[in-house]
Amino acid sequence: MKEKKRAAAPSHKTNIIPIHWDATFFFERAVRSLDRYHYDKALKYFRRAVEYEPGNPVNHCNMAGILSEMGNYEESNNVLRNIVEELDPAMTECHFYMANNYANMEQYESAEDALIRYLEEDAEGQFLDEAEEMMELLHYELERPMKIASVKAREGYFEHDQARAMLEEGKFAEAVRLLETIVEKNGEFLAARNNLALAYYYMGLFDRAMTTIQEVLAQEPGNLHALCNLAIFHQHAGDAEALRPLVELLRKTVPFHQEHVFKLATTMGILGEHGQAHRHFLRLMKDGALRDDACLYHYTAVAAWNIGRLDEAERFWQQAAKMDPKSNVPGYYLEQLTHVRAGGEAGTASYHYHLPFEEQFKLWEKSSETLPDHMKRDPLVRSSFFWALRHGDRGTKLQVIQALGMIADNEVKDALRAFIQEEQEDDYLKRIAVFVLRTIGVHEALEVHLEGKATTIEHSRMPSRLPEWDPKWQEVLEAALGRMNKHYDLVQQHDLLTLWIDFLSRVYPDAPKLGKVEGWAAALEYLTAKMHRRTISYHEVSERYGTSIATVSKCAKRIDEICGIKEKMKMIFPALDAKGDA
Repeated sequence: MKEKKRAAAPSHKTNIIPIHWDATFFFERAVRSLDRYHYDKALKYFRRAVEYEPGNPVNHCNMAGILSEMGNYEESNNVLRNIVEELDPAMTECHFYMANNYANMEQYESAEDALIRYLEEDAEGQFLDEAEEMMELLHYELERPMKIASVKAREGYFEHDQARAMLEEGKFAEAVRLLETIVEKNGEFLAARNNLALAYYYMGLFDRAMTTIQEVLAQEPGNLHALCNLAIFHQHAGDAEALRPLVELLRKTVPFHQEHVFKLATTMGILGEHGQAHRHFLRLMKDGALRDDACLYHYTAVAAWNIGRLDEAERFWQQAAKMDPKSNVPGYYLEQLTHVRAGGEAGTASYHYHLPFEEQFKLWEKSSETLPDHMKRDPLVRSSFFWALRHGDRGTKLQVIQALGMIADNEVKDALRAFIQEEQEDDYLKRIAVFVLRTIGVHEALEVHLEGKATTIEHSRMPSRLPEWDPKWQEVLEAALGRMNKHYDLVQQHDLLTLWIDFLSRVYPDAPKLGKVEGWAAALEYLTAKMHRRTISYHEVSERYGTSIATVSKCAKRIDEICGIKEKMKMIFPALDAKGDA
């Protein structure tokens, strides 16, 4: 018996499977526990896996995951933070996990910081869709958009969306800066190049726009957006020979995607191919996806008008008016329709969903004080202003400079800074632009091209050639401009400035002693009004400035003696009676 037992013992030992206590063993046990929803056991096994392989970040990440599942969000984040700070900074998904934990703890600012870091550092984009959902949540909870700058996994796609939004808001210079950065980083991002070309075009930088669109077509000759843009650019340049084959190609094009149909329809309309535009706009109407957009009804109405279908145009504009009652565009064209039916001439209607440029200025003039808000916000209006600043006649440019002074944002400041450096521009217009820049808060030194050479107007609210600028002189200007602000346009205010500087320059260094500045300020307004043929009296202006008629008359006569205002006016307006007070 003993011998049999001794013989059996070795045989029994060979059937025992030894257990290897390693990280893999505990990981597998943890997974089995998770499948059975035994989270406590799973956490215990994950901790053992970490003990066996403390340098393996995956083990730590698994442990952080189960901690999060158990609601231990803070402890989970401590583990995740250790991974990215100590073990493996390349595990960028840990930032997404931390963002989730912070959101569950209702620490939304910290969640935003972690999510931004994930989006900016993660090149794979494994959780991109989930990150976008979290962005919506944070937007809601924080009551503001996220402060994100870039999404690495999209290689500029997020920035491109930002740039497109800037274009829609009329922030063309900002869009250009962002799009140039995107294109520099990713030369094959053709949508960004297309929009960069449009941004240049909206700013009036035609040569840059043409070069950029050619770069798109060099990479993809059949790019529909680029072909449409190129056709519009050729039309602008008056290059009929280059435009003809391009129009023929676009006539034969029948795009499938709604975005392409819309692009082609608007392009054909701008090119004067109204029948083709009408056909494509009706396709979009039948498709139904854009039928809630008042702009589409306007575009279709314009196409119908331009091919003589006035009844159809009327129906579409009436529908646009119902859908967008705050817009004055449908009403304007319905009035034009009534005028045509009464025997008036039928001009060509514009596809742009805003009033014609001339009508914009009429609205501004009626507003008396400032540019209407819708004109400040409308990107197409802003684009027309920037175009007119570069390509309009002298009178239009003068109007535009004043209008831009009413908008007074960073985009305007950039445009005016560029304008005053143009060699070929009129010096008077550039001086007006400098004055506008000063009045809208640009006080730093300005680089200006005046009288055939580059010059710098140093930090000063009001530029002059005088070797010194007495604070009392400035007080006179501020007293006059402060009262004139709502009653005179920027050109007239600039002329007052010029008159004051001219007077001081002629009498310097024997400038008069300035007692009460209001008398001199009132005299400047009086003479400026006379120069612009405005009705004014010494009595009216003396009351507004709180001074006497005698003081205003004395100061005005002194300025006139030195500068010869009335003599100059008699040369310009021979019928003017320069003897007395109007």
